Amino acid sequence: MELRHLRYFVAVAEEGHFGRAAGRLNIVQPALSMQIKALETELGGPLFIRTSRRVELTEAGKLLLAQARLTLEQVEHTRLAVERAMRGETGRVRVGFAGNAIFSGKMIADLRRFRQAHPDAEVIIQEIAPQQQVTAILTGRIDIGYTPDNSTTADPQIRVQLAGNWEIMAALCEDHPLAVHPQLTVDMLAGQPLVLYDAHDTHENLYILLAQRLGERFNVAHSSNSTLSVLAIAAAGLGLALIPAPLQQVNIPGLVYRSLNAPELTANLVMVSRVQEPGNAVTAYLAMASLV
Repeated sequence: MELRHLRYFVAVAEEGHFGRAAGRLNIVQPALSMQIKALETELGGPLFIRTSRRVELTEAGKLLLAQARLTLEQVEHTRLAVERAMRGETGRVRVGFAGNAIFSGKMIADLRRFRQAHPDAEVIIQEIAPQQQVTAILTGRIDIGYTPDNSTTADPQIRVQLAGNWEIMAALCEDHPLAVHPQLTVDMLAGQPLVLYDAHDTHENLYILLAQRLGERFNVAHSSNSTLSVLAIAAAGLGLALIPAPLQQVNIPGLVYRSLNAPELTANLVMVSRVQEPGNAVTAYLAMASLV
């Protein structure tokens, strides 16, 4: 018994006529009659009582009609479910983010758009330190990461897409001697205890540029992979933090923000993912996030 046999049988049963059923199925009547006869032979008895004007179901035919409808409905449900999965409308997307990615607005906007377009897809969000995200993707813990660009993203198995670029600002306690200036220069940072993200390692552009400009007076006193830790250290007066501009949205008592007259110092936010991505939901998310 094949699915087409069930479809043919249901059409004849609902139309009560082989000719009309053949027209509905877009096949010739002799072929339809042959298929129904083959089905009856396989099942071992008649499914229809045939008259000159119409056909009626036997008791066995009535039973088969109920079961055939259930079977065909389940097949259609399965087909639609698989098609939705193939389009990425269902499935799972696991997103990792470094703390400052939230304040850029890009990640939140991407998540909202994906949720609106694919409400049945499961989305899991977790905070992961910048230099751990690539490993988390390659080991299957997450599918996509939002992170400041850093040396660990240079992996042939990882695709890197720019998600944002901002100027660098200074965050410092309100009674810091430099807080009286509305704008700071790089030279003012000489000798100051600086607070950097762990992502700004010795291979990262910000670190390299500061080291070149400040030389021996480049003083990294603290580093952290936590956005709140970086800001807390600065607010406590333990150092002057260099942060991407979107973080000035964070209001912490005793902390002030100052622009930095150094357009060459910028912070990149990137979206990292697998080059070979098997998941349709993840592929759909990446396609949507890449549009804006």
